[in-house]
Amino acid sequence: MTVPPLDTPASSPVARTDWTREEIAALFDLPFTELVYRAAEIHRASHPANEVQLSTLLSIKTGGCVEDCGYCSQSVKADSGVKATKLMEVQSVLQAAARAKDQGSSRFCMGAAWRNPKDRDMPAIIEMVKGVRSMGLETCMTLGMLSDHQADMLAEAGLDYYNHNIDTSPEKYEEITSTRTMGDRLDTLGQVRRAGINVCSGGIVGMGETRADRVGFVHTLATLPSHPQSVPINALVPVKGTVLGNMLADTPLAKIDDVEFVRTVAVARITMPGSMVRLSAGRESMSEMTQAMCFLAGANSIFTGDKLLTAPNAGDDNDMAMFARLGLKPMAVTRTEAEIAAEAMPKGCVKLEQMI
Repeated sequence: MTVPPLDTPASSPVARTDWTREEIAALFDLPFTELVYRAAEIHRASHPANEVQLSTLLSIKTGGCVEDCGYCSQSVKADSGVKATKLMEVQSVLQAAARAKDQGSSRFCMGAAWRNPKDRDMPAIIEMVKGVRSMGLETCMTLGMLSDHQADMLAEAGLDYYNHNIDTSPEKYEEITSTRTMGDRLDTLGQVRRAGINVCSGGIVGMGETRADRVGFVHTLATLPSHPQSVPINALVPVKGTVLGNMLADTPLAKIDDVEFVRTVAVARITMPGSMVRLSAGRESMSEMTQAMCFLAGANSIFTGDKLLTAPNAGDDNDMAMFARLGLKPMAVTRTEAEIAAEAMPKGCVKLEQMI
């Protein structure tokens, strides 16, 4: 029998949005090797094997956030030493994006520590989106909650993804922050979907939650009207001065078990087969073999560079060395130069070109 190439997908699995908590709990309870095997099969049926997207995350406005999220060093409630800054100049952001592209990233994410953006900031945000997109990079923004017209403005500018994490299970959420609700989070995701922007939503594991909370976290995402196109899974980086950093420091809960983390990645991949599952914050404390197991279980994106917003990250050199040892290759930019040029044309020119 001829064995098909590794990057030849089988029939793609059906994306279900009717998962029950019992079904998801049963996946978590599978023997580890069986769970990872199933996740790997589903991953290869929906995504190229051995390709991982390189992404860069830039904090375009740091600190001073009025939210009280217990994990976040940028909250005004945290005594973390992070100083508030103003929104970066557009040109500085575009220069950072150009450097990221030169270093191999195909996705550029921009994050601002806001509860919600003010309308006066939107023109600069729009210019950032257009400028980064014109370089051929995939764009993502995380700015907090959005109004309808702000979501429409981002969609009109061509934003590819909007990130708004649900963080954890609905039951655990109120222990993490008191300044907004899970319903607020889900409402924002609804506005993003309505505007036609791809949804990027995941969360953080290792915040002292139970496995039942991790089941609830995956269930919430996997039963949205449509799956998030992007699902970042973070391991908590406990920062001194934050509520969770102070609470979990020097305790067994300060670091989630590696096997349980891989299980979470695998269950996310099985329940949301078409999503990009992004191995996000916390990688700097993971062994190379733990990361390799995450890739086998379906993670197909990482953030490169030495910093994620204000948290440390593994660094470009370490990542490239790991890729070489594991035989992985960076995912290529999906938009061609012709598509980029067409987007830059006035609308009438595009129509004329199509008529010729």
